[in-house]
Amino acid sequence: MRIVTVGDNCMDVYGAGGKAYPGGNPVNVAVYLSGLGAESAYVGWVGTDAYGKMMIEAIRAKGVDTSRITRAEGRTAVTCVEMDGSERKLGDYDEGVNAQLRLTAEDLQFIQSYELVHSGIWGHAEEYFPLFKEKGLQTSFDFADRLNHELAASLPPHVDYPFFSYTQDDGYIRQWLKEVQGRGPKIAVATLGENGSLAYDGSRFYRCGVEQVNVVDTMGAGDSYIAGFLHALLRGLPVQECMEAGTRAAAKTIGYWGAW
Repeated sequence: MRIVTVGDNCMDVYGAGGKAYPGGNPVNVAVYLSGLGAESAYVGWVGTDAYGKMMIEAIRAKGVDTSRITRAEGRTAVTCVEMDGSERKLGDYDEGVNAQLRLTAEDLQFIQSYELVHSGIWGHAEEYFPLFKEKGLQTSFDFADRLNHELAASLPPHVDYPFFSYTQDDGYIRQWLKEVQGRGPKIAVATLGENGSLAYDGSRFYRCGVEQVNVVDTMGAGDSYIAGFLHALLRGLPVQECMEAGTRAAAKTIGYWGAW
């Protein structure tokens, strides 16, 4: 299977120790997919600083195709992270060159050679999703916890598999997933943190719990869930098994520092 991710990246810099880890939803999903055995690529912009070089080298070392990463004059995005126990607290975010991301005709041609394209709410790639759908690609998008963001209202007709973050299985999120799925997606999914995940395919809801593991750092848990879900999906597995695959991937990720 071949999956390409598009959009933002950032260096997650942990204040206490000063360690920097490559991250960002599209980057993380591409790396996790490669680890699961998929052929993955990442398309995005990094800066001409040391972090940009570090980002490309780290992604490439994980087996991800980096041939369409652009080094744009300026800074690579940085997120400051502090830890409160095993929970991360995100501080200042410098978007760097990501703010000006644009895809070239060559980028678009490259993306169209893949089966599925994934991006996220901070990726600046949403304008290309109507084209991706028109060209026959399957599409996935992470809206994170921004259920009230304008993109959560406008983009679902162009997204086959939208992912959201919420806190619990309640009437609000069930109605939300129904409404989103009714605007065009095949399956709408909500990850619920320690309460597992919920999905709706137009016919029924699916529930999946969590695996009990020693939590070290929750960074990347949602991204690895998406990768596990998509990997199982493209193998033709049913929804429940896709959710279980996502849960297993997330459980592995929260057992170590950094996203990967």
